[in-house]
Amino acid sequence: MMSLTEITGFALGLVMVVCSIRELHWSWPLAILSSLLYFFVFKDSLLYGEAGLQLVFATLALWGWWQWLRLGDDAQPALVIQRLPTRGWWLVLITSALLWPTLALLLQHFTDSDVAWWDALPTALSLVGQALLGRKYIENWLVWLVVNVISVALFAHKGLWLTCVLYALFTLMSVWGWRVWQARLKAAHP
Repeated sequence: MMSLTEITGFALGLVMVVCSIRELHWSWPLAILSSLLYFFVFKDSLLYGEAGLQLVFATLALWGWWQWLRLGDDAQPALVIQRLPTRGWWLVLITSALLWPTLALLLQHFTDSDVAWWDALPTALSLVGQALLGRKYIENWLVWLVVNVISVALFAHKGLWLTCVLYALFTLMSVWGWRVWQARLKAAHP
């Protein structure tokens, strides 16, 4: 059954992603609020990796907000949309490969999670995606696409139908975000 907490987190989450796509710094305080609400939704559903992730998201959102508000010497935003270099891709792959089993084993041994490995995978990838978004790497949208597809199945398994719809919308919004940022990147570097 949907709760007011889940419904409010759903609405804030949608607005947050639209703001991220448009590079509006308001996405970050919305991320904090949505994450705090979803902490309770996921905790109550025994999705402890996802619940813990929401607390990390709230903290990372403060960092992301600061990153996006910083100005350079020319009083322009210090960060612009950029591509991840080859070295960055290796870092993404290695970090993801280390985080997933680490989080899964922690969930297996210290919680009563019934889906530790499937809970840990989108959790690990979400941490990577959030870091990429905070630094305005366009590839964040590709990571979010993978996270969102996996999450739809996970939340359907848990009967979190509104959140399942949210992550299905997030999947589409990941493609939208990729296209919008790709166009901005091309326009900035013709």
